[in-house]
Amino acid sequence: MTASDIPTTTGMPNNGFEGMRFLGYPIFEGLVLWDLTRSDKLATLRPGLAESWEQAADDRMTWIFHLRPDVAFHDGTKFDADAVVWNLDRYFKPDSPHYEPPGAGITRARVPLMASYRKVDDRTVAITTTVPACYFPYMAVYILFTSPASYEKAGRDWGKVASLPAAGTGPFRITRVAPRESVDLARNDAYWDKTKVAKVDRVRLMPIPEATSRLAALRSGQVDWIEVPPPDGIPSLKSAGFSITTGSYPHVWPWFYNIGAANSPFKDVKVRQALNYCVDREGLVTLLNGTAEPSAGWLKKDDPNYGSPVNRYALDPAKGKALLAKAGYTAAKPLSFKVMISTSGSGQMLPLPMNEFIQQSLQEACGVKVEFNVVEWQVLLTASRATPDAPSLQGSMSLNVSSPSSDVGIMARYFSSANFSPNGFNFEQWKDDTFDASLKKLAESTDPAEITAATRAAHERLVDNPPWLYIVHDLNPRAMSTKVKGFVSPQSWFVDLTLVSVQ
Repeated sequence: MTASDIPTTTGMPNNGFEGMRFLGYPIFEGLVLWDLTRSDKLATLRPGLAESWEQAADDRMTWIFHLRPDVAFHDGTKFDADAVVWNLDRYFKPDSPHYEPPGAGITRARVPLMASYRKVDDRTVAITTTVPACYFPYMAVYILFTSPASYEKAGRDWGKVASLPAAGTGPFRITRVAPRESVDLARNDAYWDKTKVAKVDRVRLMPIPEATSRLAALRSGQVDWIEVPPPDGIPSLKSAGFSITTGSYPHVWPWFYNIGAANSPFKDVKVRQALNYCVDREGLVTLLNGTAEPSAGWLKKDDPNYGSPVNRYALDPAKGKALLAKAGYTAAKPLSFKVMISTSGSGQMLPLPMNEFIQQSLQEACGVKVEFNVVEWQVLLTASRATPDAPSLQGSMSLNVSSPSSDVGIMARYFSSANFSPNGFNFEQWKDDTFDASLKKLAESTDPAEITAATRAAHERLVDNPPWLYIVHDLNPRAMSTKVKGFVSPQSWFVDLTLVSVQ
């Protein structure tokens, strides 16, 4: 893994979506899960711990989830409606005796529409959202479930739950936790879905944040699989017989503009647009040895929901300088600001050389001066949920945090004006009335054509009134020993470890 430490093992991992990829879904599941079995289309949802769900006939803000029968946690205790409510209290009820602040912070930000929930019967749960949202199942997929018995066994101490190890319902169970070293998983032979029992006996997950160290670990046979190999090492890996997988998937690598800060230069849309014309994305793709593609919006240009925005971002120094001049920034008074970046982390690819390239590109193309605050990935993630002038930002006017772009639920989380930080993922505190109206229209609709039109209109505003500096979409590179068989590189942030075998 690219993480600098093992993601937390209580059932709601930190370290972003890399934590969910390896110490989330393989062990702890949701009512709804991703279908990660195909690489030829965007990953869709499939039934998980709920075998079906629907909006209540008399209330479009209430969703009814019908739970699977005969599902057990790894510790043998029963998964039922009581376990669902217990876990929802853990995340959404601050006065609950088993409330877990770190897990709650992550889950509440990913599911900002939660209003209430209740047990209907042992196999049925009703969840009510704050507003109608046709995309709520795409948020429910991020609520994971841990055995209540794990909490009791640990003396009602979440810190001790992490080292028990904790019990989930997934195809793998945790057998050993060694902080900053590794986590061991074993196949769950009693997994409820007999068609998806894992093929491997065990998996060892290791945090190795340095790309060159990951490369050395693969070459030496210490590991069979590495996330994000260094681009300059890919040709030699291929020539040595290692497997390199890449593929388009819904992900964008941007800078988040801190629009809400008191003295932010990014309150002016002309400045935000200007920087999008001042970055040499093609040069960065070359630096990355073709493992990324230029980004000109939250979605890729060939996405049917991209729309027809006025701005078509590409390197155009003249246009960038003209926009900066209209905003009052010239060679005599250059734009200057700080960006908080990480040393590594989930989806961050190679943040240090990439950000140094962008720093140089902005300076050479448009005279923009950038300084960096370099922090650990989890610190950066925490900062992304801070208020605009919080001391933890250290004066940063932008954050380099990679983002999935898989569905409208993610779009709502990051850009709805109802989700300003610190309560949601709209760190920028960006507000666009047309975007909000489009989001509301699609959320309340059941007409696919109307939903598509509204989604395109919403994305056009993300381009023309940009809350981000769009840089690249990465191509999800990883390298593996030829012993690894059956791996599918899905169009998703996540992977299905049950498909993999080692020969």
